[in-house]
Amino acid sequence: MGAVVADDGPSGVKAPDGGWGWAVLFGCFIITGFSYAFPKAVSVFFKELIREFGVGYSDTAWISSILLAMLYGTGPLCSVCVNRFGCRPVMLVGGLFASVGMVIASFCTSIVQIYLTAGVITGLGLALNFQPSLIMLNRYFDKRRPLANGLSAAGSPVFLCALSPLGQILQHEYGWRGGFLILGGMLLNCCVCGALMRPLEPPKRSEATKEPAEKKVKKKLLDFSVFKDGGFVIYTLAASIMVLGLFVPPVFVVSYAKDLGYQDTKAAFLLTILGFIDIFARPICGMVAGLKWVRPRCVYLFSFAMIFNGFTDLMGSMSVDYGGLVVFCIFFGISYGMVGALQFEVLMAIVGTQKFSSAIGLVLLAEAMAVLIGPPSAGKLLDATGRYMFVFIIAGIEVTTSALVLALGNFFCIKKKSEEPQTKEEAAEREELNKSEDKTPEDAKVDSIEVEQFLKEEPEKNGEVVTNPETCV
Repeated sequence: MGAVVADDGPSGVKAPDGGWGWAVLFGCFIITGFSYAFPKAVSVFFKELIREFGVGYSDTAWISSILLAMLYGTGPLCSVCVNRFGCRPVMLVGGLFASVGMVIASFCTSIVQIYLTAGVITGLGLALNFQPSLIMLNRYFDKRRPLANGLSAAGSPVFLCALSPLGQILQHEYGWRGGFLILGGMLLNCCVCGALMRPLEPPKRSEATKEPAEKKVKKKLLDFSVFKDGGFVIYTLAASIMVLGLFVPPVFVVSYAKDLGYQDTKAAFLLTILGFIDIFARPICGMVAGLKWVRPRCVYLFSFAMIFNGFTDLMGSMSVDYGGLVVFCIFFGISYGMVGALQFEVLMAIVGTQKFSSAIGLVLLAEAMAVLIGPPSAGKLLDATGRYMFVFIIAGIEVTTSALVLALGNFFCIKKKSEEPQTKEEAAEREELNKSEDKTPEDAKVDSIEVEQFLKEEPEKNGEVVTNPETCV
């Protein structure tokens, strides 16, 4: 499975940390919003689907489950596509898939057909947009990357607060078929976001090194060597444990309030509170993570966010009235936003730019298995005990355990890397890549000298964007 990477962010190109990067950040904000909010927003059409096809709520709930499963489970496939064709072409195709799936779903005559269209096709389209957008964000931002991750992650709560009421309006005015058709048209904006992902310009070759430089570096379409990195293994294990319990409280908090005797509208308002707090928590956490003293210890800030989230779940299990649930949603929104802002920033810091495209695909695949196990297991526990307290306690224990795995694993098992300037790190990555492909020491030396010479002689061109026939629309 070896092939030349079409858009791999070559070493020696410094992230501009601005300029066109803000357009990339805007596109990533939109994509993140659609990817995470859309599976939840389509739930407003479930009652109409139940009435139309004569099925149960559990049958319609599979639509959201399939969307999430495609978003997480197709991670390796997205990595292969990005490493083969580049980010921009993959996102353009993904935007078409996401839109076409919803448009075809508006003409379906059975719930199974909706599974295949709104679930599989649209879910695949969103996945093909989500992962490449994060890869491009990693390439365009370095010093401001924590802030950029926080701002892009804020798209999830913003779109959730917008798409849910919009879906209700569309259902009331046009029915579920008209609503699906309009949402399908809206998803074409993913193609616009994909068009914003312009590749960075690689360093120019001097005449003396032109001939050796023409030897293209081959890479595997899916790089499993990331598992040799102890930090990546610890992160993957911790993230898999975390998602077992992370999504459980938002799923059950509304039902918890209803069982306490509160009205449906009042119970649903709890998610509005959670989402509103989440909107502000993510960019603020991104700003904090970017501070000079905090950023080298970002993995421990991420661990603190998970402990905070787990402790909030444990305290929420003791809520006996609406006021207690409101307080729970406020603190859960803060901790949930911190986790959302830091999870990909920490992964980027662990594996680096060159291996991030493969690493994120493998992590999402591991998380997909946990996502499918977590909420259903909590539901079975609720059926067996009849008490929400145990559901929240188990979720809190799982998230807290993941924090301890990440923090203790990094503290005791990972050696501290010496801090070097970014240019030397990029050159070292280049040399390591050359050695892994059995290049001669002379070739590796030439590449390293070439990178340093480029950064010294042409700093003003570093980080410019370029369009070429392979990556243009």
